[in-house]
Amino acid sequence: MNNLSNLDKIKIAVAGTGYVGMSVATLLAQHHKVIAVDIIPEKIEKINNKISPIQDKEIEQYLAEKKLNLTATMDAEKAYSISDFIIIAVPTDYDSEKNFFDTSLVENVISQVQKCNPDAFIIIKSTVPVGFTKYISERTGNLNIMFSPEFLRESRALYDNLYPSRIIIGTDTDNEKMLKAAEIFAGFMCEGALKKDIDVLIMKYTEAEAVKLFANTYLALRVSFFNELDTYAEMKNLDTKSIIDGVCLDSRIGSYYNNPSFGYGGYCLPKDTKQLLANYENIPENLIKAIVESNSTRKDFIASRILKKAMQGQNSTNTAKTIIGVYRLTMKCNSDNFRQSSIQGVMKRLLDRGVKVVIYEPTLEESKSFYKCEIINNLQDFKQISSVIISNRYDDNLSDVKDKVYTRDIFQRD
Repeated sequence: MNNLSNLDKIKIAVAGTGYVGMSVATLLAQHHKVIAVDIIPEKIEKINNKISPIQDKEIEQYLAEKKLNLTATMDAEKAYSISDFIIIAVPTDYDSEKNFFDTSLVENVISQVQKCNPDAFIIIKSTVPVGFTKYISERTGNLNIMFSPEFLRESRALYDNLYPSRIIIGTDTDNEKMLKAAEIFAGFMCEGALKKDIDVLIMKYTEAEAVKLFANTYLALRVSFFNELDTYAEMKNLDTKSIIDGVCLDSRIGSYYNNPSFGYGGYCLPKDTKQLLANYENIPENLIKAIVESNSTRKDFIASRILKKAMQGQNSTNTAKTIIGVYRLTMKCNSDNFRQSSIQGVMKRLLDRGVKVVIYEPTLEESKSFYKCEIINNLQDFKQISSVIISNRYDDNLSDVKDKVYTRDIFQRD
């Protein structure tokens, strides 16, 4: 195709309907025809019935109330064949054996597009290793590939596209056609946003890939810093909140990403930090490795403190008698996602110590177990059976058993 003269008639396909794919599809469907592609029938049905397949307040609202030119299909070839821009937003999980992102799903989409619509512009939004876009362009001979990192929060993905911190497009800056395509796509993203005067950066694709990994690794560093501050305070019996309040009043530091947790987790931070560390092979560094290791150290510490609380409660060192209740697997309030949530790392450490773990997680109401742990979704039964209840983020539903609760959430803890 490559006909960019009539922007009103441009069609866009989005591969993947997770947080990134759904938020981008919803944003762009305000002004353009968008086709969402997925392999899960239930997701397709929901989208076509204006129901969000993920928990995100703004996506739910826009699907229900806005006039969007958005449809969904499982017929990827048909969607790609009629589209001018194809956005790839499929998962790229970190493969610990290969020490690299698993980019197979991204490569599969590119291969499909190559066969049915080789002239389409491809925008990769999945997080990839530094150098991937250049590599895949050279390997496939497809010069129409760009990379555009996303900077979205879980359950607020559309909001963060409506009010973006910045829009970055990585492309072949020596190619006039690709520069124009990058400018047009950036324009589409700005067009759908509510924020005015958005910072737009168009750069080489390898630098854009680096921006993504370094930005998330910095956020992981910040989380780790305040977690280690909290570790120190807990060991020294100090008031964590007082220290953090005093530190964060310095405007150079600021009051964000400063609430201690069981470690950083979620879609991006664990895998992006590991991928950046892998990209540092043969490059001198100390800090990046420390960020990755700090997260494991924090989970070790949290698990040990939970066991200490449990043993104090029963005046015994027999962990076999201990039942630890996990209140929610999700990363934070108002979320339905618990992929790579930090509390799971703590759970694994407790299970390795022979502790019985039970879970309260309403989003798993159809399941009976998770990690071979029993799911108890009657909240009162869960509270009664648990010797200690652990909660990465405190919930008022636990106020009647507050003496049982272990959390490091300073904003909800007395």
